[in-house]
Amino acid sequence: MKRLSRTVESPGNLGIEVIGVPDDATIELDLRLESVMEGVLVTGTAHAPLKGECVRCLEPLEQQCEADFQEMFSYPDADDRSRHSAEPGDDVEEEDTLFLEADLFDLEPVLRDAVVLSLPLQPVCREDCPGLCPECGVRLLDDPDHHHEDAVDIRWAALQGLAETIRDGEKDNVPRVRGDDSQEK
Repeated sequence: MKRLSRTVESPGNLGIEVIGVPDDATIELDLRLESVMEGVLVTGTAHAPLKGECVRCLEPLEQQCEADFQEMFSYPDADDRSRHSAEPGDDVEEEDTLFLEADLFDLEPVLRDAVVLSLPLQPVCREDCPGLCPECGVRLLDDPDHHHEDAVDIRWAALQGLAETIRDGEKDNVPRVRGDDSQEK
């Protein structure tokens, strides 16, 4: 068993649309390498800076990412008896197997999967970020008292006009409908 700490450059394109690891960033790796019968078991943690934007208010944000991972890198000439037997024609297991190449292993695909899967899907600048005004786009955190007059639905505009005439004291001009006492049987 061996423990290693390494600082590596970002392989680039580690992220999603709204947040990710900058291409020029450095990633801190804490690794634990264990020799096992089939190969080398690599367990580690990656610490990386994140840059993106808040999904509620679109302000830039910076965060830290911590991603844990564990992967088996098999010896190329590992004993076939120690591998799980697969159905003939079933290459799925073979595709997912990572191999050591001259005592070296390529950690980039493992690191990429771990970091991207640990990213927040909806990053926010703060948990209680109110976002933007849906009508005018003003950032509500900068102007907490921001509001608009209530918009009138055009379908109710005629009734609003009627209500205003009643409020103005024009009740006498409103025709009254008499109820019909007769009912059909």
